[in-house]
Amino acid sequence: MDYYDVVFSGFGGQGILLAGDVLAHAAMLESKHVTWMPSYGVEMRGGAASCTVVISSERIGSPFAEAPCCLFCMSKPSLFKYQDKVKEGGLLIVNTSFVEASLVTRKDVTKICLPASEIAHQQVGEHKMANMVMLGMLINACKVVGMEKTEAAMEEIFSGSKKKTLPRMIRAVRCGYEWQPTADNGPIEGTLP
Repeated sequence: MDYYDVVFSGFGGQGILLAGDVLAHAAMLESKHVTWMPSYGVEMRGGAASCTVVISSERIGSPFAEAPCCLFCMSKPSLFKYQDKVKEGGLLIVNTSFVEASLVTRKDVTKICLPASEIAHQQVGEHKMANMVMLGMLINACKVVGMEKTEAAMEEIFSGSKKKTLPRMIRAVRCGYEWQPTADNGPIEGTLP
């Protein structure tokens, strides 16, 4: 992997920026060049939230992703805004707890549709950790960083008073990393990078 960019997108309050931050931090721990650029509306909760993470083995010229390698999508408006921008042969990861898989219309990308909120609720006991479930799936699918550095990044980010949530967060990432689709729970269409 010489260059990989991901647009994380959804609503404020879904942990979109946090998921991007964890990925960026893990890449830094792997001594890669990284940019993390957040964007959110005036309303923190419920408004649009997104961030772009660019990871490269060389210096990064721009933090923007005109045609990202991957879209991490947790809302319908995000899907409608970004799915056509993903580069041909790229990856779309969609939380079908909020976005119907049928709305993913691209045929020239790999699509991973997983019920991340349900997985988080069933496996971790907290549906709000869907962002970490999806992050685990992203890490497994694109191999842009390893689980070891991801967990190390989380240990650095979730320090102090946030440390009590760390075991559940790590469990959520591992659930996403290990998730396997079935005919009933969500398709993977296309070839993983």
